[in-house]
Amino acid sequence: MNKDMNRNRIFNRRAGFLAAGILVIILIIIAKLYYLQIYQADKYTTLADSNRISMRLLPSPRGIIFDRNGIPLAINHHYYHALIISEQATGQIRNTLDNFNRIIPLSAENYDYVLSEVKNKRSFVPVKVMGNLSWEDMAKIEVNLPDLAGITIDEGLARYYPYPFDTAHIIGYMGAVTEADKEKEEEPLFSLPEFKKGKTGLESVFDKQLRGKAGSRQIEVNVLGREIRELSRLKANNGEDLHLSLDLRVQKAARAALGTESGAVVAVDVNTGEILALVSNPSFDTNMFSKGISEKDWKILSSDEHKPLINKAIAGEYSPGSTFKMIVALAALEAGIITAETTVNCNGHLDFGNHRFHCWKKSGHGEINLKQALAVSCDVYFYEIARRVGIDKISEMAKRFGLGHKEGIELPFEKAGLIPTKSWKRRIFGKPWQLGETILVGIGQSYVQLTPLQMAMMTARLVNGGYFVRPTLIKKADDNEKKPERIKINKFYLQLVNEGMEAVVNEKYGTARNAGIDSNLGKMGGKTGTTQVKRITREERESPDFNQKEIPWKERSHALFVGYAPLDKPKYAVAVIVEHGGGGSAVAAPIASQILEYMLLLDKRDKQQRIKGKSRQNTKRKN
Repeated sequence: MNKDMNRNRIFNRRAGFLAAGILVIILIIIAKLYYLQIYQADKYTTLADSNRISMRLLPSPRGIIFDRNGIPLAINHHYYHALIISEQATGQIRNTLDNFNRIIPLSAENYDYVLSEVKNKRSFVPVKVMGNLSWEDMAKIEVNLPDLAGITIDEGLARYYPYPFDTAHIIGYMGAVTEADKEKEEEPLFSLPEFKKGKTGLESVFDKQLRGKAGSRQIEVNVLGREIRELSRLKANNGEDLHLSLDLRVQKAARAALGTESGAVVAVDVNTGEILALVSNPSFDTNMFSKGISEKDWKILSSDEHKPLINKAIAGEYSPGSTFKMIVALAALEAGIITAETTVNCNGHLDFGNHRFHCWKKSGHGEINLKQALAVSCDVYFYEIARRVGIDKISEMAKRFGLGHKEGIELPFEKAGLIPTKSWKRRIFGKPWQLGETILVGIGQSYVQLTPLQMAMMTARLVNGGYFVRPTLIKKADDNEKKPERIKINKFYLQLVNEGMEAVVNEKYGTARNAGIDSNLGKMGGKTGTTQVKRITREERESPDFNQKEIPWKERSHALFVGYAPLDKPKYAVAVIVEHGGGGSAVAAPIASQILEYMLLLDKRDKQQRIKGKSRQNTKRKN
């Protein structure tokens, strides 16, 4: 019996311990539940909501780019994508794709890609079947939807360029966001699969302003991530519009004047620096890039010997040839080397050491002064004054007019050109400067390199009274802006040079005498230039049968012209380069005169329209 009592006591003791343990566990659980459900309720409510509620970004409509007259150059077009949702196709994916293929052909690669994506994604996640559908294609799909189980149309906004070939090198184009883009900038919109950013041109430079600010959708989803309902929406802020100084009418006219030639044209308002036309030829269709350029098209563009992807107006560097002679003349005038009356005898060449430097006119120009030398583009005259003044003074004058430095236009990839000095050659080549090199600089060759933009701005600064206007592609809001700083140069010297440029076109002996404009619109001045890209041998020079047009295109000389109009009160300056075009007077000058004449004609028409508009308003007020 004692044994039974001991066992009972042991059992009761153990049962008590067990009950106490269970009670402790229950209390711990209760405490934990209290802690989780009461004390940390807010935290877990937030976590639960984060699983239940999802935020989706909404891209903002991109800002529109307009020309100076309000013509849109870059706009947003609706796009249409065909998507397939596998759960709605009810196991008929292949059948749906086959039916789709009969309506709009699918490539074998695209067909296999869709099948692979459908297999790897959840059944309710849409998979793109075909993108960038036209309105006609979208209509075909809509009509045949009964036979296209699971197919749906997605609509959005895509960039579109109404004048792609005319504005390719200015506006640029859009492209997919890369990993490098994401590393450079923290932008939530970059996470969107269809989002694109500016890659070149103004689209790139002003990408942030044009992009705007993203909106968002707050949606409720289930455990699988399927959307149940929209809870709230924050509207996106539209991107800023961009108003350019560019005049599409002048841009199209300049491109038409250049025709099929490879080269560049820049037209600028000499008093404001506003760029009215900036053409690089050949051009390309920027809409190909917006839609996603094919590998075949990319190879064609990138391998073209005429370099359509390069903006030659700002990134093409060329020997300016005789268009540089005005700078040499100013350096010589300021140094006291020459006056307006100083003459040089040109007999067709200048001998220096054991080398002979030829004038373009074999028989020579005889005794010739500054105005005449500019008008007939006498090489010997400028060989001689360059030899006397020296390279450093020529370089210093060139830099005063902005040459050898980037102009700072609102475009990427601008080149600085090159204005050589003695110290530059020593630093780059480790060799001393040679006087023979200075002689060649006198006619804008040797190491001298300029962009067409620099040539246009140089001309503007020469004819606007010596004011250092800076180029811009953005339309200026105030016509009464403070005048820019004057270049440190004697106005009388500028007048002498301008008289020479006037004679180039308007004197019977000028090299561009056949390139004038309609006298009812005024007169123009300018300077021709022809630069060799291949040395002409003595045999070729002396051969009566030598013809630039008979040698390979890439070995022909470049044709250049810088001009301005009207003479009495210059308003516009133009620079033209025709790559491997031959002579500047025969090829480039007529192009420039055609553009200048058109701009003056537009001014006349616009003025008449303004007068008519004011007249109508006054008539309405009286009535």
